[in-house]
Amino acid sequence: MRFHRGRWSVAALLVTVVVAGCGAGVTTGSSGEKRGVPQVKEADDLPALPMDRYRLGERAAKDFDAARDRLAQRCMVGLGFTDFPLDPKPPKSSGGASSLLTLRVRETPLGPLDLDRAKRWGYGWAPKTNPLGVPGPKGRAMTDQEFAALYGLSSGSGAPKGGCSGWGDTRLLKGVADSNRMWTYPDRRVKRLEAAVAKDHRIRKAFATWSDCVVDKGIKRYGNPEAAREDKAWDTGRDGNTTHTKREVATAVADIECKRKHNTLGVWWSVMKERQRTDIARHKAAYEAVRRDLDTLRANVRSAAD
Repeated sequence: MRFHRGRWSVAALLVTVVVAGCGAGVTTGSSGEKRGVPQVKEADDLPALPMDRYRLGERAAKDFDAARDRLAQRCMVGLGFTDFPLDPKPPKSSGGASSLLTLRVRETPLGPLDLDRAKRWGYGWAPKTNPLGVPGPKGRAMTDQEFAALYGLSSGSGAPKGGCSGWGDTRLLKGVADSNRMWTYPDRRVKRLEAAVAKDHRIRKAFATWSDCVVDKGIKRYGNPEAAREDKAWDTGRDGNTTHTKREVATAVADIECKRKHNTLGVWWSVMKERQRTDIARHKAAYEAVRRDLDTLRANVRSAAD
């Protein structure tokens, strides 16, 4: 079930990926814009990247979640829980809450670009809403007995090993050669690339320009947009939201205005694309193995929908 899944998936949650590369310089067109560097003022302006084909993708991840839910429900009905909901809430004994959300809004790998939201909520979001726009479970709360059967917590439930949730995962991963590699390899490669970004002259220059811009707007100096977003002054509450102080709002607004003005995300994207292409070429066999496993997973998800 979605609230119990610990994998990165949708979420969506966008992974902070910063990369470096030292390829040939870009040329300038008649409009004055550098070729190969997209103008990024909104999150939707970020083009696809080479590594995207080695990740499940938001739409496919939603299909995967839906297939898991259907398979788990089918298994639970087979155990005698005939009215088990497709999208259940946690048991009331757990307080009825899903796992604690401690993430701040990250629309892009360099933080938010939604200026209207920043003007209202800074780096946070409207109270009592989900920051990622993902609705919570809609079904009724599970009983403790159902919860135990779903996750294989009781030997007397008759559930398969790992519970009905684990049974569904096994079905969806059938034929996948290495599920751990499939889920984690691209992210592990990204983390190795992150250390190189600070050494890339283009990124250093872009962040320095952004930092000067923020200071010119009366905000203290930060080394990069992520440092501003993660400032400990924006203390979060139990739900991970920020406190929406005037200082936080002013910082978030300046952050976004400067990223837009100086196309910080566009520069970041161009360097990322260059570095990803190089990394994929160097480790082609591993990346292709990930791609084949993803193709198998997608086929299993389609079969589960039949």
